[in-house]
Amino acid sequence: MKIGITLTTVLLGSAAALLGQVSADAVPGGKRGGTAGEIGADVAVCNIPAISRWGTVGGITAYSIGTTSVNLGDVDLEWFANNNRHPRMPMNMFRFVDGRLDQIGYSWCKDGFCALQLNECGSCDPAGSGCPQLLGPGCSDPYSSSLNGSQGGLAPKWQCNAATGQFQYPPTGLPSAAATIGRRIQVLQANLSPQQNVGGKYYTDSQYLHPQDYEAGNNLNNGSYKRMLVGSLSGSGYSLTPTGSTFLGKPGIYAWEDNSNSVVIKTRDIPNDGRVLVASDVIDNGDGTFRYEYAIYNYQSDYNVNGFTVPVPAGVEISDIDFKFPLHHSGDPYSNDSWVVTEDGSSITWSTDEFSQDQNANAIRWASMYNFSFTANAEPATGDSVLDIFRTNSTEVVGGVYVPSGPTNPYDLNDDGIVNGADAGIFFTQWGQGCGNFCDFNEDCIVNSADLGLLFAAWGP
Repeated sequence: MKIGITLTTVLLGSAAALLGQVSADAVPGGKRGGTAGEIGADVAVCNIPAISRWGTVGGITAYSIGTTSVNLGDVDLEWFANNNRHPRMPMNMFRFVDGRLDQIGYSWCKDGFCALQLNECGSCDPAGSGCPQLLGPGCSDPYSSSLNGSQGGLAPKWQCNAATGQFQYPPTGLPSAAATIGRRIQVLQANLSPQQNVGGKYYTDSQYLHPQDYEAGNNLNNGSYKRMLVGSLSGSGYSLTPTGSTFLGKPGIYAWEDNSNSVVIKTRDIPNDGRVLVASDVIDNGDGTFRYEYAIYNYQSDYNVNGFTVPVPAGVEISDIDFKFPLHHSGDPYSNDSWVVTEDGSSITWSTDEFSQDQNANAIRWASMYNFSFTANAEPATGDSVLDIFRTNSTEVVGGVYVPSGPTNPYDLNDDGIVNGADAGIFFTQWGQGCGNFCDFNEDCIVNSADLGLLFAAWGP
């Protein structure tokens, strides 16, 4: 059967309640990303109804998620099982804890075959009866979580071109799937432990790669995410249950917005390639330092990203530099080497080898998200970051991200960029004050002539 018993019950009994706000008319737009097509084929994930747990090996638990697709377009969407004119979909999992959203697991891609013509996500204009090889406008097609976890039906992301929707079918030269966890979403049990991730929230996403969708220019709403709850631990690992609405047209990086009012997510469309998303947020540590958090999500780029640079003004102190990525597995040919960190006095850069040096270097590949962070003793401003593009050895600027501001001058008491008579006037109002006063420059617990001398020494711009 194409649909498992559990999913069948869900579809027939309570589909509308599960979807909540999502429907064929509720297409995404605005700041949280995505554009829906009005002409041509347009496939998207409209629901993530279930999660299967397959077992644990060496502290790694394997999962797969159910996905329900919808054709938001106005023509039939091809779903031919014997060539690449059907969808291929990867699956991911994410964790939000301590102010950071990171990716904790990914799977290979499920290949689609036959399309049920259901009304789960809108009014269906069926392309035929039963399970034909087309999906009609407005129609939805479900894949159960168990079906999406069938190892024999999972193909590698490295035989896909995320910028065109094309992929190798049938897949070739595949290594054998390891028992239990091979090709499925692999998550370390430690990353799900409530004791080790206090207050953590968890999410899963998927997107449908399809050449017809790309040919119609409707590929920017293919990904969707949903929150999931961590349940009890058994010998098979932690149970996971999806909850709430599926956010159609929004890949998993947008779950960060559910947990922070200050996070900024910027899109960058690489010329002749695809889209990359860059998120940034800043956490005030309360001790005069700030933690800068960044994430780069490769939504649809085939060129990939192999470097990330953030400007750091001279005099700003940097510490606690970090880098995180989901480990490649199941025979994916890519390196798992960490990126190299370089500081040159004006910026901090994370990078790995260029394409010309190593075609299998640990670049940010399609449907993957990498994290970067550091602590600085400077308040945030907005500025430009730089992406290094792997295949072309070029760079792309992403503006509007959080970056450290220049160090403040303690003698510029009115913050107008110059130490002058106005600052001296403020200083004299504090004369004789004691410990902790902002004009006690030498910290001897009295504002006096010694501090005035320091202020005059800093006179000028």
